[in-house]
Amino acid sequence: MTDQPEKLDLRSQDIAEDKRLELTQLFPEVRTEGGQIDFDRLKQVLGEAVDVGKERYGMTWPGKADCFKTIQAPSLGTLRPCPEESVNFDASENMIIEGDNLEVLKLLQKSYLGKVKMIYIDPPYNTGNDFIYPDNYTESLQTYLEYTGQVDAQGKKFGTNTDTDGRFHSKWLNMMYPRLYLARNLLREDGVIFISIDDNELDNLRKLCNEIFGEESFVACITWQKMYSGKADATHFGRFHENILCFAKNIAVAQVNLLPRTEEMNARYSNPDGDPRGTWLSNDLTAAGERSAGHFEVKSPMGITFDSPQGKHWLYSRETMNQLLTENRIWFGKHGTAFPRLKRFLSEVQQGRRVSTVWIYDEVGSTDEGTKEVNYNRLKAVA
Repeated sequence: MTDQPEKLDLRSQDIAEDKRLELTQLFPEVRTEGGQIDFDRLKQVLGEAVDVGKERYGMTWPGKADCFKTIQAPSLGTLRPCPEESVNFDASENMIIEGDNLEVLKLLQKSYLGKVKMIYIDPPYNTGNDFIYPDNYTESLQTYLEYTGQVDAQGKKFGTNTDTDGRFHSKWLNMMYPRLYLARNLLREDGVIFISIDDNELDNLRKLCNEIFGEESFVACITWQKMYSGKADATHFGRFHENILCFAKNIAVAQVNLLPRTEEMNARYSNPDGDPRGTWLSNDLTAAGERSAGHFEVKSPMGITFDSPQGKHWLYSRETMNQLLTENRIWFGKHGTAFPRLKRFLSEVQQGRRVSTVWIYDEVGSTDEGTKEVNYNRLKAVA
């Protein structure tokens, strides 16, 4: 309780706004960016004929055409070495470049065009308060310095890109398009790019990469459990993951290395019959489908005959099954009376494991661990 009188909203009822909200609730598909109504789309939803001109599949937004002007504009910046701020400047094979990323990407085109194996970027997630957007996104190094001070040349503050802005998504796309375009130029033919993002712009980023890299160059969308549990103030679901999109320059030649096999994976293999070819794992020899497709009897060395179960058929033809029997690649159990299974030798399987699209924090680390490590190294450097 306070002594202050209650403040009343003295504004009159906004009937037009109420009706607009009702329409967007009834027909969410007519809602445009910024919460406005596309009346042509509303007519289509209601069955009215609308001349929409020549339709084509594609992604578009206000300002997209200007993105190409930004890409083609020459860079006016220069990279300046800073030996006094460096460690082992003459011998180190590592390099940190500080500056506006768009300007730097342009400068790197000359020396690193088509030479980069892997790119990782962690762009703004467009949450409404995490990035500063100028009206004119054609940037220079001077603009970068102005960003860091959050003021322009006249001392006027830049604003954040809030979700109440009518071009909330468009401004983010205008910022991302030139940078992804130039980043792709730097990749080798077998190069890949990884992009961290949360749910705010995941769908737009995927479509943007489809256009720049090609849909066929999509590699994976990785889900990373970045924290131990979701935030307590979550509205509906406790979100404790982020996404990492991976695209290739040329999917035909790009490769993702295998991880070492775990002891648990190898422990599944054994050698109960002392096969000289080593340990093996038994697999099913049948698959779902009409029995007529592979209906014949298989006889074990003990003289017992087996047929495929009802609703299933053998994976291989009669000739192949006989060959497998000859090569002692079919297992009938310890006593030779069990239903036949295929022997899959460890020496013949892929000597590694594919990287999963789900990354768990206790396997790859969490944001909390990353923050602690950065703080520790910072304190160590100061000490």
